[in-house]
Amino acid sequence: MDCAFSFSSAPLCSLQPDEEKLDQCKYSRQAGPRHSEGSLHPAGRGCRNSRAEPLECRDLLVQNALFTGDLEMLRKYFTKGAAVNLIIETKGDELRWTSKKFGLWSLAYEQELTTPLHITAGRGYADCLRFLLRRGAAVDFAPGGKTALHEACAAASADCARLLLSFGADPEAVSEDGYTPLHLCKSPGSFECVQQLLQHGANVNRRTEEEEDTALHVAARHGLADHVRLLLRYGAELEATNEEGQTPLNAACAQPHQPQDMERYYRVCQLLVESGASINAADRDRQHPLHLACKNANAPVVELLLARGANVNVMNYSGNTALHNILQAAAYKLEHQPELVVRALLNYGAIRIWPGSLLKVLRYCHACPRAIEALMNSYEHVRVSEDWVEAVPAEVVQKYPRFYQSLFSLEQSPRSLQHLARCALRTFLEGRLLRVLSQLRLPRALHQFLLLGFEDVLY
Repeated sequence: MDCAFSFSSAPLCSLQPDEEKLDQCKYSRQAGPRHSEGSLHPAGRGCRNSRAEPLECRDLLVQNALFTGDLEMLRKYFTKGAAVNLIIETKGDELRWTSKKFGLWSLAYEQELTTPLHITAGRGYADCLRFLLRRGAAVDFAPGGKTALHEACAAASADCARLLLSFGADPEAVSEDGYTPLHLCKSPGSFECVQQLLQHGANVNRRTEEEEDTALHVAARHGLADHVRLLLRYGAELEATNEEGQTPLNAACAQPHQPQDMERYYRVCQLLVESGASINAADRDRQHPLHLACKNANAPVVELLLARGANVNVMNYSGNTALHNILQAAAYKLEHQPELVVRALLNYGAIRIWPGSLLKVLRYCHACPRAIEALMNSYEHVRVSEDWVEAVPAEVVQKYPRFYQSLFSLEQSPRSLQHLARCALRTFLEGRLLRVLSQLRLPRALHQFLLLGFEDVLY
């Protein structure tokens, strides 16, 4: 039996349900009832209440109607009684090595199995989706390892997710990769999908099978503050740890992000911290949220954690403190203004770099002169030599001539009395600098000077 067919009028009328033919179809999959926990068939391919056998569809006109959301053409092709649970083979997004002939391997896009229901749900064609469901499409059919509800949530199509749930889609269906639809809500536009899933009984603390992430881990990692707020309202666990030992706060701090996304991640971390998340929770590598935020050079998050009592000098398994992490990342995070992180750590009592290592720091961080400025202004005296001049490329000196000329001049000139007075006061107030300064009515300029305000020159 050839399971592929074209949609001429005759075949359309003859495509009646026949469950006994399932095994004869090249791309059919075993159907089975949902498990008590809501997961799909063990192979990840469940089919509930299927009314038509899953034939393979190769008709390009039908596929074009589905991919473009042409409802009128779908009404023409999918008449009453016609098979609607079709299998369509598409190319995935990932390349993999395949061998079609003995000894011959080639890179090809991985083939994926989908259905009309998946296509319309994943593209937000709610009218087409409704039509297919009314024609008897199996709402939880998953020939490619995930249901149409997974597709709708991944595409942030709230209308399609709502429609599928109203037709009985399982909000707890587990894909072949171990994800529920809730785990696929990774974009700001998926907020309504999260609402619908939770209202229909999705388990807010369900974990992915491999990473052991909860939905709160996913939302935090993607900087989704509204998602985080909603999940917490439904009882999401603040201190749940995933396979890497990360809490949602760790996950948010660890996720690399662009400068324009720093505010989003700050709001996520603020929500988690204000809800009681542990600011000193360590993952399996003993990385604390502060370590991770410093790697990403997110100064607002660093300030938040420090203000809430994060241990500024705790070490990870590699022996690095938060100050080490930001200095190692500074050259790659210039747009994030890493100098703000360096200054914040020093003002909160970070143990300074051993003076003998400052030359090494200069070699790594010369492109961020303000980070060097903050470090240099935390010492009374630093021995500058000819090696310092050689450590900075000529083009960098030309870009920041005033600062580097003042730095190199320290080889022969002592620091100013004003600077020495600053160092003496900072040493006297060590551990309570910010608390004391907040109680003193100092002029703003003096206040900023004591907190290592940037002047782009050394005195």
